[in-house]
Amino acid sequence: MKKSARVTLTVVAVVGLASCGRRRMDPCQPASFNQQACQEAIDRGGYYWQGSWFPMVYHYPYPYYYDSYRGYVSGGGRVYSAPAGAYSHSTASGPSSSPSSSGVQRGGFGSTGAGHGAGE
Repeated sequence: MKKSARVTLTVVAVVGLASCGRRRMDPCQPASFNQQACQEAIDRGGYYWQGSWFPMVYHYPYPYYYDSYRGYVSGGGRVYSAPAGAYSHSTASGPSSSPSSSGVQRGGFGSTGAGHGAGE
């Protein structure tokens, strides 16, 4: 076998192994739609996938994504279910929590802006 063919096969094998089992599924996409996880992802600005947080910007309200899913299914689209607990923050080391419970304040000025306005 030529050296360039071996290198190409090695690269293809490495890329294949890296992506195997690591594909995350957006709960608002029609092919991987999950009602509860989609609603939470829209409300929270992202979702957990197998214990990792993925920030996302959803430009439309929940009914848009639900209608997209229904249209996809009625057109014969196949839906792939996520494994149980895939959209949960829990990992083997701890209980579930929401991103807002991490101590990060979202929105407003938090303690940084408190007391710095109106002559204080």
